[in-house]
Amino acid sequence: MVALKTPPRATLVRHGETEWSQSGRHTGRTEVSLTARGEDGARALAPHIEGVAFSRVLTSPRLRAQRTCALAGLKNAEVEPDLAEWDYGDYEGLRSSEISAMRPGWNIFADGCPGGEAPADVGARADRLIARLRETGGDVVLFSHGHFGRVLAARWIGSPVIEGQHLALSVASISVLGCDPSHPETAAITLWNFSPRARPWSA
Repeated sequence: MVALKTPPRATLVRHGETEWSQSGRHTGRTEVSLTARGEDGARALAPHIEGVAFSRVLTSPRLRAQRTCALAGLKNAEVEPDLAEWDYGDYEGLRSSEISAMRPGWNIFADGCPGGEAPADVGARADRLIARLRETGGDVVLFSHGHFGRVLAARWIGSPVIEGQHLALSVASISVLGCDPSHPETAAITLWNFSPRARPWSA
């Protein structure tokens, strides 16, 4: 009798705050350290993920993601190149307002970045990673970035890259990409953008 594969579930964690993320500067390949608040945010993740028996811990090559992983209390992390942030190319270090001043109507999810990655490039990375996760099944945790995480979630449920624009993702947040419990064959976002240190919502 062949054992059934456990449906894949990916816990997606965005790294903690950096000076560039706080000021809205696009941070792709540049190595920027977590701020003190970013380190506190990373530590606050621990109680929400420490009880999960992850089969694998995967992290972006960027140090801010690896540092977040370590502060959240997870060990034996493997560096996964496909979890890297969008390569912003010529727009590295710029704010969206600065880019829009040069290129009115610019939308990264539709237009990409000159000298960096196009939406199709980032979508292909996400698809490649998703295919591997679905092949192995089980619980994994992924430490990654804002724009790539939004693309990953969109592609997880079969939506085009452009739909990532509707999935805001905070620093030091937890999301879960899984399946509909009643229909394991149907991919679903079962938790999105949970921030342990965020203020409670109020009207």
